[in-house]
Amino acid sequence: RASEGNTRGWQLMTPEEREAHRQRMAAMKNREECQAYIAKHHEQMAARAKEQGRKALAKSRRDPCAGI
Repeated sequence: RASEGNTRGWQLMTPEEREAHRQRMAAMKNREECQAYIAKHHEQMAARAKEQGRKALAKSRRDPCAGI
């Protein structure tokens, strides 16, 4: 389940984006789809952090696609 403790860029997302992310993760059908989505999400969050002058985002502590 996506949350502040396990989702890269959580603090940079609006509540609506967080909910959309949770729903998207729950709907993943296979690992490849999940990995492609997560790579894009991490890229977007890194760009958003840079735009806001924040330091680089910490790496995820776990594989968000592990359970798929």
